[in-house]
Amino acid sequence: MRQKFLISRNLKREELSIMEYAVIDKDLKKVTSPNLRRDNFSLVGEETYKSKAIIDSIARGDADLIGTLRTHNIFPISTYASIIAEKIREIYTLSEDLTTELFFDDRDLISVEQKGD
Repeated sequence: MRQKFLISRNLKREELSIMEYAVIDKDLKKVTSPNLRRDNFSLVGEETYKSKAIIDSIARGDADLIGTLRTHNIFPISTYASIIAEKIREIYTLSEDLTTELFFDDRDLISVEQKGD
């Protein structure tokens, strides 16, 4: 499966949001990952967290952060959850609003990060 997670931190609202997208159209199976377009992905889950909860979880360690990130709406597999948690720890070392996108393709076991506003 090819998925991407859009992770956004908003300092003013003191929130972190994660939007999970996936390629669900079977006709796109033969399209290589670099050739996928934004509209090939469907939103499959979305969650917003209070920054305080994320900061507290980061302080308690990886397992706690992953536990906080996994909800009814977002529940990435362990491999992806670890990478997402690592990226969120990085985001919380910065003092600015930030949006980053992580792309996963389980066929090639790859993760590619794209940054943007």
